[in-house]
Amino acid sequence: MEGRKALVRRPGGRVAEGIVTHVERRPVDAARALSQWEGYVDALARHGWEPVEVPEEEGAPDSVFVEDAVVVHRGVALLARPGAAERRSEPAGVEPVVAGLGYEVRHVTAPGTLDGGDVLKVGDTVYVGSGGRTNEEGVRQLREAFGPGGADVVPVPVRRVLHLKSAVTALPDGTVIGHPDAVDAPEVFPRFAQVPEPEGAHVVLLGGGRLLVAASAPRTAEMFAELGYEPVPVDIGEFEKLEGCVTCLSVRLR
Repeated sequence: MEGRKALVRRPGGRVAEGIVTHVERRPVDAARALSQWEGYVDALARHGWEPVEVPEEEGAPDSVFVEDAVVVHRGVALLARPGAAERRSEPAGVEPVVAGLGYEVRHVTAPGTLDGGDVLKVGDTVYVGSGGRTNEEGVRQLREAFGPGGADVVPVPVRRVLHLKSAVTALPDGTVIGHPDAVDAPEVFPRFAQVPEPEGAHVVLLGGGRLLVAASAPRTAEMFAELGYEPVPVDIGEFEKLEGCVTCLSVRLR
């Protein structure tokens, strides 16, 4: 694999039927969701990330959230076993893509469950949300897969939101960011900073100090700019109705 690539998966026509757990269901406009997805993919491409499309899965409304299907670390791609039974078919379509890119493919197996959205990598520290979609056996299998490559796997309790990365992500300097209403255990992280909006807790590191952020978090974008970063806002409002965020819609491969 050469260069920076981003796995993405086109939303199907049933995207509005996606699972919601911690929010009230609101109508989702499938056509608008597709347009927003295209804008998101274009933003990645404009900032140096080559999009690699995973085959669309029309029968799986949540499959656009491709981050949940696979976690990668130092040449190993761990295919997830989603905590929601309705999503168990999603990783299969990702497997040939990551294998074709040269990754060693591993699988989470029953009774383990693991959603990629529960995994936050900060250098070689791999934080894993536990207690929601990911169980203890899933955490153990993640450690087994990534430990030999130098990963230090740290479990983090998740109760208030869907996934760990629904609550926190990390800035380029390793500072973990989150909104206080969503974070169960901020003391787990050596450096933690609060953001003023729940939607601002999610960033994709584009490189060169640029941060992909949701357009719904303008005050947080201002905060990032004051810290010396360059916010790149994208509108993902239809996916936010489904508990999605900017990290959920791609898997960045370096």
